[in-house]
Amino acid sequence: MALDIEIPEPPDLSNRGTPRGFEWEEETLGGEDFYREDIEDVLHEGAWTEGVNEWSEYTNLDEAHIQVIGDLGLFQAFDFYWDPTEDRLRFDAPTMPDDWRERDLSESLDSSTVSLIDNELDDLGRAVHEMLEDELERNSDSSDSGWGEEEYGNRGE
Repeated sequence: MALDIEIPEPPDLSNRGTPRGFEWEEETLGGEDFYREDIEDVLHEGAWTEGVNEWSEYTNLDEAHIQVIGDLGLFQAFDFYWDPTEDRLRFDAPTMPDDWRERDLSESLDSSTVSLIDNELDDLGRAVHEMLEDELERNSDSSDSGWGEEEYGNRGE
């Protein structure tokens, strides 16, 4: 069932700490750049919109679920980053808050709907992740890690 939804704003990736569950490895210490600023630029240039549009074509959520997700700020809670330990693009999808039963916005949901929302948020993260990877592949000047200096500039130098 394709949803006709207003595309939410891409997540703000600035001022984020270490990604959830991330473990530094000795060989990457000193290379702590997650390239979130660059990824956020690519999201704003269309990867987010393309990913949300693709996801909305096959999601099992309805407009009311989308409203709950937006009202809880879960679209903004997505995290996309470059993993320097594995040298690849990764994402963390948000989940419904543990106290969803106590919140006015989501108190009418049941456990199976909350699980559905969590799964669909993960699917959205995968769709956007694919769009980000496609954009990195299109960057013909990319380095081994996918981040081309010409495309993304000299940050912080």
